[in-house]
Amino acid sequence: MTDTTETQTPFDHDDVLERAAQWRGEGRDVAIATVVSTWGSSPRPVGSQLAVDGDSNMIGSVSGGCIEGAVIHDAKEVMADGKPRLLEFGVADEMAWEVGLACGGRIEVYVERLD
Repeated sequence: MTDTTETQTPFDHDDVLERAAQWRGEGRDVAIATVVSTWGSSPRPVGSQLAVDGDSNMIGSVSGGCIEGAVIHDAKEVMADGKPRLLEFGVADEMAWEVGLACGGRIEVYVERLD
C-alpha cells in the first residue's frame, strides 16, 4: 500500500519576502510581522515571518496559528496608519489565553508596513 499523504513544507523566509515583494509590486498594501524574541515555549523561532496584504491574504507564520489572528488584526492597522508595532504575548498576559498561547512562554512580534 502506498502512502499518498502529501507532506506540507513550511514556507521559508525567502518565500515570505518574495511573495510580499510581489504583492507590493502589484500595488497592494503589505505588512510584515517578524518574531523578534521568544522565551520558554514558543511555537516559532526568532526570525519567523508572516506577510499580510490588505485583503488578509497571508504567507508564512509567526505562531503556528495560535496568535496569528491578533497579529493580522494589528498588521491591518499598521498598513492603515504606517506606525510599526511591537506585539507581546505571554503566559501572564490575558490575551495569551484568548489567542491560544496557553502552552507557556512569551513571544514578541514586530509588525511593519512594507513601503
